[in-house]
Amino acid sequence: MAGARKSVGARVGRLLFEVLLLAAIGWWLTAPRTIDALPEHVPDAAAGERIFHASGCASCHATPVDGRRATGDARRLLGGGAGLASPFGTFVAPNISPDAHDGIGGWSMLEFVNAVQRGVSPDGRHYYPAFPYTSYARMRTEDVMDLKAYLDTLPPVSGKADSFRLAFPWSLRRGVGLWKWWNLDVAPVVTTEPPDAVVERGRLLVEGAGHCGECHTPRGRFGGLDYSRWLAGAPSMDGEGRVPNITPVGKGVAGWSAADIEYYLESGFTPDFDTVGGDMVAVQENMAALPAEDRAAIAAYLKAVPPIE
Repeated sequence: MAGARKSVGARVGRLLFEVLLLAAIGWWLTAPRTIDALPEHVPDAAAGERIFHASGCASCHATPVDGRRATGDARRLLGGGAGLASPFGTFVAPNISPDAHDGIGGWSMLEFVNAVQRGVSPDGRHYYPAFPYTSYARMRTEDVMDLKAYLDTLPPVSGKADSFRLAFPWSLRRGVGLWKWWNLDVAPVVTTEPPDAVVERGRLLVEGAGHCGECHTPRGRFGGLDYSRWLAGAPSMDGEGRVPNITPVGKGVAGWSAADIEYYLESGFTPDFDTVGGDMVAVQENMAALPAEDRAAIAAYLKAVPPIE
């Protein structure tokens, strides 16, 4: 009997050790990973305004006016509150104004960069990828620093946006760390040979700040982008309609010249005189605020990506 009890005790002890070991490995795998140091760079608020428009910050974070998307000067009031519907629940954009209590006014530059490019909050929690940091990870860190300098010049807005609730298991925020292992990558999605400076500028805008793939690329079961179908069109996240293919194929932008793409981004008019609609209205307004050379670079990149039917 004593031997049997010893054997059972040994098995229980071994099982407990294995469970604790797996828990420790899981805790390590899901831990937030951050940038430890910033590049030598003097942040430029004027350059940051360009990144502000390219990144579409106001499209999500400007406080809605009478339940509608903010326009004009109201787009500078980044108190959050707009909802983003998804298959996992509705996310609510937070206050990113320079308010020291309710916004990001008390954040250091390093905390801001880690939020934007690694999806980690100042208190060390994972952000959900409704915040497109997997795209922003491909930005130049210097551009992110410029963005923070510009945001600091905007009016502070008091009040926190409503919180959101997700169903289990999506409510386990720590699990986002495991998701990041597969989905957070700083490597370019598309490269050109030989390298082209204009296309590279466009890549930084499309793959990074502009986060175009977040809507135009289909996702897998757990919400990660399917890079084998890069920019090939996807179901709309709110369940209504479909986001179009913008690769250079027949139903994409193959029939559009680079000049057509540039004009569309500037004016909202397609080559056949149709007008921009839906969620793309806000994106087009952001693109119209960019320098002409940025729109030209975006067009060059879109003409250079692999065509996907």
